[in-house]
Amino acid sequence: MGKCPCANDVVVIGVICNHNVQGIYLGLTQSGFWNVGGTTWYNLTEYLCSLYEDCQGFSFVDVVLTNHYLLLLTSLGLLVSSDLRYPKDQLTFSRTNFCGFEREDYVKAKLWYTERCFANKEAFEDDFVSVTFEKNLTLSQTSTCFFSRDPFFVWNPCLSKTKIKQSKKKVTHTIVSCLVDNEQKSVVYLFNTKESISVAVRNLHTDLPSPLLKFPVFNFPKDFSIALGMVFHPRSHFLYVYGSQVWLSTDGGNSFVVVAYMTNDPIKQTYHSFYSSKIIFLSMSGRVHLSRAGLRTYTTYGKIKHRISEFYYNQLGTGILITLNKSVSDCIQKYPALSLSALTSIDNNVAFKTALAPQYLTLNEIIFFAYVPLTSPKKEELKFQHVHIGKKIQSRSIGDADIVKIMHHDELIGFPSSAIVHVSNPFKVENKLQSPCLENSITIEKDKDPFYRIHLLLKNKTSSSTFRRSDIEKTVVIPGYSSFLLVQFIDRLNVLALSTMPTIAPFNKTFKEKEWLLYDFSMKFQTMWKISRTPCNYWIELESVTTSRSFIKYIDLANQYTFKIKVIPRQSRDAQLFQLPLLEVFSGSRHMMEMNSFGYWDNTNSYIFEFHVFNRNIIQGMTSISFVVWQASTACDVTTIVLTLKASCSYFKSMQFVPNYNIPKSAWEEGIYANENGFNMIKTLPDNYRPPSNMGIAIPLTDNFYNADPSKPKPRNLFPQSRFTGKYKQCFNKSTRAECNCSIEEKMSYALTFSDCREKVPRHQFPVNHYPISLKIHNENLRNMQMEAPYFVTISEVNNRGSWKVKHYVPDDMKRLKKHVEGLIFRPVYNPKFLNLSITGSELFHFRVTVIPGVTFCDLADEFQIYVDDVPTAFPGKPLIASITAAAVGGTIFFAFLFELYNVQVWTPFKNMFLKLKTAFQIIRNRNRISYS
Repeated sequence: MGKCPCANDVVVIGVICNHNVQGIYLGLTQSGFWNVGGTTWYNLTEYLCSLYEDCQGFSFVDVVLTNHYLLLLTSLGLLVSSDLRYPKDQLTFSRTNFCGFEREDYVKAKLWYTERCFANKEAFEDDFVSVTFEKNLTLSQTSTCFFSRDPFFVWNPCLSKTKIKQSKKKVTHTIVSCLVDNEQKSVVYLFNTKESISVAVRNLHTDLPSPLLKFPVFNFPKDFSIALGMVFHPRSHFLYVYGSQVWLSTDGGNSFVVVAYMTNDPIKQTYHSFYSSKIIFLSMSGRVHLSRAGLRTYTTYGKIKHRISEFYYNQLGTGILITLNKSVSDCIQKYPALSLSALTSIDNNVAFKTALAPQYLTLNEIIFFAYVPLTSPKKEELKFQHVHIGKKIQSRSIGDADIVKIMHHDELIGFPSSAIVHVSNPFKVENKLQSPCLENSITIEKDKDPFYRIHLLLKNKTSSSTFRRSDIEKTVVIPGYSSFLLVQFIDRLNVLALSTMPTIAPFNKTFKEKEWLLYDFSMKFQTMWKISRTPCNYWIELESVTTSRSFIKYIDLANQYTFKIKVIPRQSRDAQLFQLPLLEVFSGSRHMMEMNSFGYWDNTNSYIFEFHVFNRNIIQGMTSISFVVWQASTACDVTTIVLTLKASCSYFKSMQFVPNYNIPKSAWEEGIYANENGFNMIKTLPDNYRPPSNMGIAIPLTDNFYNADPSKPKPRNLFPQSRFTGKYKQCFNKSTRAECNCSIEEKMSYALTFSDCREKVPRHQFPVNHYPISLKIHNENLRNMQMEAPYFVTISEVNNRGSWKVKHYVPDDMKRLKKHVEGLIFRPVYNPKFLNLSITGSELFHFRVTVIPGVTFCDLADEFQIYVDDVPTAFPGKPLIASITAAAVGGTIFFAFLFELYNVQVWTPFKNMFLKLKTAFQIIRNRNRISYS
């Protein structure tokens, strides 16, 4: 079964066939098997067989569904699908060849994958898949383990080929599993040799493992004899190694702690839910063990009833058991995971059949010693085991206590194991009706080692209040001294007992009535105690709006984040003198960010933990922070909170230019919005408009069109320089503007990408002086912050226009930083606070404001446009006209003054000439009349 890492409801399920049936049969569900008949089956045998020359014995082995690819391991090899982000009519597969491996090798091979969602994939995040072969290396093979990174084209050996200095004694090892740690950028190997099982970690450099070890090799104890696999809990840094034992690492493989001992029934598979933190350990016999991520305890259930089955956790953490049933429409039958319809038993009583001897340390703390008869052949079955931690010892009558620690001590005869418990409800003491011997006094004498003789001193010789055979396996408790478990009846006045703490056992001392007590935790005649799963004792409260148990926070450079969590005990107790923190905190990459924390108890005995993160590191990366209530029971709904911190840019963070005038949307539609002076602040651009260049208004040199319309001519296209510029974007290869499909948002956008759609722009009257450039940062908390240093910005005009300048103010403590940045990027930088713009040119100006690199992980940028109108005649037109007009008017006045001064009759010659012309015209007119007559 392969689950989609980001949507666990999408599942690919494959059927493993025996040698009688051949083929590849896959089922696909997009509802997490929730809908009846919602699984669609596909027979890929014929298509996939076409990729091979010989399809004899072609069958399914394993499947992995990554964020972008589907990998199928078959008996003939590994197949990798095409990118699932770009669907086609048919999903195609490519063949991956591993030299030197046969069908028998592929059938026993396994795929290993760490489930992690990359819905918003960063540059430092990658999917890795490894394949291991269960065989020793031969001369025809380069390795028995290979791994690859998305898109899984190149597969490299898991171990570097660089020769490492080794000991003279040659040790053959098998790579059981290989996983890539995305948080620490390392490769984790699980090795199995004839002598031991070990884990090694190497750094990952450029998709290849380093030949040097990152940590010293961790060697598991000798009793860990069978290792079957290794897995990271999804979206966390909890690393589990399973087999005849289960081990947990929280630091990437440097160290491990034991979780379970499964010597006689090894764990063969694990199933995880990132949402509920539940983990199912499935043993070879089909027995189910339930744990939670980060806890070191588990609960045992019955065996699976169905031979062909698989556990599955959906997106909300609901567990079900999937099995095949031909009577169902889609052949998928599902049962609740931990129910009697799926398991043979859901009784989680894990008590063993022997007597317990309580040894009081305080009123609230007891050590229970488990009795093992000296002649018993089942000594290991009568011990406290690691599975009992976190469970509850319950008396058949009254009283219960929580097991917090298990101890093994073979040197204590008769009691090879013990459990430290915290009393929740006091246990009942035997009374005189149940044990009449309590009416008398006792003396304790040393008998044949290791036994003690307890002698009863009767009040009177005729008394019948003596020891009974039913008192065997009861415990004599003497405050301040060792307890004694009664193991052998001698007579009515004498019994043999074993001491729980021989060093403080009293000798030859008499204890009167009421100075000694009797407790019954026997199993000789009837079961007087049991061990059951501890009910949930804690609530977890997050003091934020986040209700998820696994969530992501983006921490930008120089930003900080505070996370607060409260653990509330369900049973309120009196204030304790020594209080242990209720939370364990684990970090996947501790050096990624600065982390500080502190915890305290409030007046209600609740534990409050505050976690502070500050990011000073300029390197991008991620780390998971896990908060585990280590005393919690597996019955709790919430035991683990996983916070994933990414040193990266949040997709909610952006920079926004705030215009000086807020023009309503209705005014943009009409194209009219008058300011207080009656000036229209909106300019409707002509079709196929291009801003002017430095060569003049009639010679645009930019490639950007505004208000593009391919069906209309391009203005200002007379000069050759203009004819070879200008390129459509959204209207490319379109014949009309309607075909450009410009939305309302694109028509209102300042972005250069949508310049073809931009119809109207803000209009300002010449001159534009000290126009304030107000910039704000919109973050994921839905708050707008005024941008200021050190968020220095650069400003450019996208059409390469001049005639503008920027003024700003730089504080003295920022001048050095400004000078340093300008020396690196070779461009002027500005303080975004108190920034203003002056424009001495005309028509459209399109500016882009960009934050300098090194102060944020985000590519913060925004654009704005200003159309400058009502511009006077450009230089030198205006001065030239004014000069000529002034010279003409002045010359006229000067000559008029001279004519008047010297009495020059300027108009007399013109007047005489006019009279002569008039007389001549009169003579010509009279002659014409005489000739007509």
